[in-house]
Amino acid sequence: MGLGGRCAGVRGMELTAGLDRTVKGVNSGDHGDRGEDEVRGRQVGVRAGCRSGAGAVGARDSMGRMDEGRETAETAGEVPARGSDFLQLAVGDVPATGKSEWLADRLRRAIADGRLGVGSRLPATRVLAAELRVSRGVVTEAYRRLAEDGQVAGRRRGGTVVVATPFAIGSPTVPEYGLPGAAPGTWPAPGAGHRGGTERVDGAEHAGGTGHPDGAGRVGRDGSPGVGGTGGTGNAGGPGSAGGRILGPGEASDTTAGAPGAQSTATPDPLPASDPRAPATATLNPLPPTDPRTSTTATPNPLPTTDPRTPATATPDPLPPSDPRAQSVGASGAQSVGASGVSVVGGGVRGSGGVYAFSAAGLFACVPGAEVFDALRVAPATVDFTPGRPDLTTFPRAAWLRAERAVLAELSAEHLGYGDPRGAPRLRRAVADWLARVRGVRVEPDAVLIVAGTAQALTLLHPVLRADGVDAVAVEDPGSLGARQHLANGGLATWPVPVDEEGVRVDALRATGARAVLLTPAHQFPTGVVTSGERRRELLEWARDGGLILEDDYDAEHRYDRPPVPALRALLADRVCYLGSVSKLLAPALRIGWLVAPARYRAALVDAKRFNDLGNAVLPQLVLARLMESGELERHLRTLRGRHRRRRDAMIAALAEHLPGARVHGAAAGLHLTVTYASDVPDTEFAAAALAHGVKCQPLSWHRQLPGPQGLVLGYAATPPGVVADGVALLGRALRTLG
Repeated sequence: MGLGGRCAGVRGMELTAGLDRTVKGVNSGDHGDRGEDEVRGRQVGVRAGCRSGAGAVGARDSMGRMDEGRETAETAGEVPARGSDFLQLAVGDVPATGKSEWLADRLRRAIADGRLGVGSRLPATRVLAAELRVSRGVVTEAYRRLAEDGQVAGRRRGGTVVVATPFAIGSPTVPEYGLPGAAPGTWPAPGAGHRGGTERVDGAEHAGGTGHPDGAGRVGRDGSPGVGGTGGTGNAGGPGSAGGRILGPGEASDTTAGAPGAQSTATPDPLPASDPRAPATATLNPLPPTDPRTSTTATPNPLPTTDPRTPATATPDPLPPSDPRAQSVGASGAQSVGASGVSVVGGGVRGSGGVYAFSAAGLFACVPGAEVFDALRVAPATVDFTPGRPDLTTFPRAAWLRAERAVLAELSAEHLGYGDPRGAPRLRRAVADWLARVRGVRVEPDAVLIVAGTAQALTLLHPVLRADGVDAVAVEDPGSLGARQHLANGGLATWPVPVDEEGVRVDALRATGARAVLLTPAHQFPTGVVTSGERRRELLEWARDGGLILEDDYDAEHRYDRPPVPALRALLADRVCYLGSVSKLLAPALRIGWLVAPARYRAALVDAKRFNDLGNAVLPQLVLARLMESGELERHLRTLRGRHRRRRDAMIAALAEHLPGARVHGAAAGLHLTVTYASDVPDTEFAAAALAHGVKCQPLSWHRQLPGPQGLVLGYAATPPGVVADGVALLGRALRTLG
């Protein structure tokens, strides 16, 4: 990838200011991380150059060669990612002229269609200008125009917030975000009604318009019920304005008043029956009875009977019997117990008291069992490249303490009792606003279920999917071993579907006959591929035929060299279960995430959550809600991006030096890199040798069910640049010892 092409359009004044901030250090929280300042100083001279319009690593070029990774390391610096998570505004969409009017129009559309509700905070002008690579005056002028319209107002230290939404006349405006590569207005989000009328922050009024997304009402920002507004089609869904759906071409708006809590007779189908995009039937069976792939019995056989990989029995073995890795252990990676009472857990040795003893070779000797991650986590090592770990030293302790004190000061005694199993209403509102601003997902708070991370979300889905007749879930290959283990623990078979440079192969997905698929489309784990626009269209067509997509949006916020991409949930709400958490953004120990499911599954999921744990702890939920509302969470994300980018660059540079000829995958985003190499050394032996040299990492084959290249999955986010370089040097030494 060359550095030629059009300039990024950054003015000299802005660039100089950005470089000055880089030299002084943007992140005051870099305690004990001096190596990062040195790396930043060395990169200053590079950042003044123009960047390629395509970016260092594009969404479709995530699996570049080492020379591409070297350029990424040299050019990344502190230059913002190619766009803003806020409303998914991309740098490439900014026009050459009329920038303020363009931005004001995008903001008006977001306010009109509900992505920015009353009380939503707009980004600081300085921050948004830097992310879009425009002058600060452009953003200031756009905000001024909205203030003149009466839609936003400045609150001094509270920033600029939305104070009113416009009245809707006729059909609502279809939002511009849609399928990548499609014309504006294509594939509107089902159930995403157009919010009309005027809203007050206290939730007392919602007048006019065609209702809220997903047919649900809206409560006041302070938790008080609002008065049901006029207009809208569909469910009122509770106190607040009437629910709604996007009206079809030529369809008149329903002006029936939506009384609070009133139940409409409208069907949950977000599109008219005559619309060609509407599902052909309302049944949940994804295949017609005459389809040869339709199962005639309820057997849990994970593959068609004619498939050569079909097991001889109906065991849920996720690996074909012919796979050489399937010969060493049983169906679930079971433990083998010797005469001494010591069990082998995925190669790690555990005594009867639960204490692990290790052999570097033994830990990677066979198919990993359910406890292998625990064994690897406590294995002694000098450098830890375990993927999926954010920089926990930057956890916003001061901001968390301030928010916790504020929450406790205003918390009533009633809130200390048993809460809503769906989660605290305040956090559900904050998550709904966050998803609308950052991921383009418009959803009502009542549709958000707060869970203890993505792992619990998958666990809650087990009985719900089985009750719907789903006994197998297709998974990406390579794909997360941990996710496969959670699905298998619930009795669901996992059928592998290959991933290429554009994402999961939909033709292979159709061939499995699976009714559900687990995907990581924003940043595929572990390859880092971003699902392309064409592949997204194919996926949505597959889902419209009756398929269900489980979208794990596990680290979509961590991007460096590519524009933001909308979540699949934003494009086809009634066929996508959306899973997210703050584990990669704040800390896994918080155990806070969310699940947004199609309406037909919500009641069953709430029941599953209720009987599982009665709901998450309330106090951390309220603290997180305050961080989201105050903008602290977005400020923390900006801090993380700078630190993670520098560590990624250090790893790419070190790999080029110590593992020449290796290929780096997924450098444009995320918290890890996948590295493949041409050597005949099995990656399990490489990982074992690395651990013997003091470096923890995961072999790529752990995350495969199908044959593929050898490689390692290396997490960089939790390790300072200097330590990253030392660890990669040890990896090179380990590989040389293997010949």
